[in-house]
Amino acid sequence: MTTPDERFESELDVFRTEAAQGTQFFYAYVAVRAAATAHEPVLKLLNQSALFWNTNLAALQTSAFIVLGRIFDQTSPHNLDRVLRIARDNPRIFSRVSLGRRRQGNKSEPPPWLAEFLRAAYEPTPKDFRRIRAHVRKWRRVYEKNYRDLRHKVFAHNVVDRDETAALFGRTNIRELQRMFVFLNSLHEALWQSFVNGARLVLRPLRYSVKRMRALPSPGTGRWATQERITHEVTEFLLSASSVANAPLGG
Repeated sequence: MTTPDERFESELDVFRTEAAQGTQFFYAYVAVRAAATAHEPVLKLLNQSALFWNTNLAALQTSAFIVLGRIFDQTSPHNLDRVLRIARDNPRIFSRVSLGRRRQGNKSEPPPWLAEFLRAAYEPTPKDFRRIRAHVRKWRRVYEKNYRDLRHKVFAHNVVDRDETAALFGRTNIRELQRMFVFLNSLHEALWQSFVNGARLVLRPLRYSVKRMRALPSPGTGRWATQERITHEVTEFLLSASSVANAPLGG
C-alpha cells in the first residue's frame, strides 16, 4: 500500500507532465504563427509545405485543449483537484519530520547538512493551501466559461456545426490561454519546491507573452521555463530553416 507521500509525489508528477506538455503544445502553436507573421521568409517556408504545417498546427492546437480538459475537468482521473485533495487530507506530508525522512532516504544516518536544512524549511499552513485553491478555482472558472465546450464539442468529439464552432472560438483569448498555462507551471513549481525543499508555498511570476519572449529573450537558456524554451526553439529553427530554404542557389 502506498503512503500519502508516495501518492502525492505520483500525482504531482502526473500534473507536471500534463502542465509541461500542454504548455509545449500551445506555445509551439503560437510561436509558429508569430514567426510567420513577423518574418516573410518564414511565411514563405511554411507555404512551401502548407499541408504539412497546417497539419502540425492543428495537432498542436488540439493537443493543447485536450490537455486542459485532463487538468481541469473534475471527471478526469488525474485532474488537478486530485493532487490538491491529497495535500489537504494529509498535511503531515509537508511537515519538517516528513521532509527530513524523504531527504534522508535509505541512508541509515541523516546527512550532516540535514538538520540545518530542516531548520530553514517552511511548513505550509491551511491558509497557504486555501490561497492556492482559490487560484485554482479562478482558473477553472475561466476554463469552464471559455474553453470547456470548445474542448469537448470541437476538439474531443466534433459534435457542433460551423456556426457554433465559430461562436466557441470567439470566446478564446490567446493572452488568457498563455496566462493559464503559465499559472499551471507556476503552481507545479510551488508545490514541488514545498514538498522537496521545504520552500514557501508561493506562486512565483513567470513570463507568459510570446511577443515579449521573442523581443527580449531571457539570458541563460539552462534556466528557461518551458514556455520560454519552446518559443526560443521554434523561432530559431524557423529562422534558420527559412534562411537556408530561401537562399539563392550557388553557381
